[in-house]
Amino acid sequence: MLGLLLIFFIGRYFYQLADDYNKNKWGFAILGIVIYSAGTFVAGIFIGLFYPTALETMDSLALNLIALPVGIIFCGVLYYILERNWEKKSKIDPTSIDQIGKE
Repeated sequence: MLGLLLIFFIGRYFYQLADDYNKNKWGFAILGIVIYSAGTFVAGIFIGLFYPTALETMDSLALNLIALPVGIIFCGVLYYILERNWEKKSKIDPTSIDQIGKE
């Protein structure tokens, strides 16, 4: 249940980011969720490669708690990259500056 709540908030933040920059809202909300899932998958792969006995001895809750921060870091990095990239592209047009205050 807690995982669904986390996925909801990840989707919501990416949805709001895309809405702020007039991008495809649902597409980027889904992208955020997919990146979170990819991050947890990558963490599971690394755990399996570097500590193979952990997969046999640990319960699934412990493995999920280890993989959770990696998924959140992946989402945070993507969010930062998208925000920075879109912010650079949405500079104010110099011709619109002259129109400020005129009706």
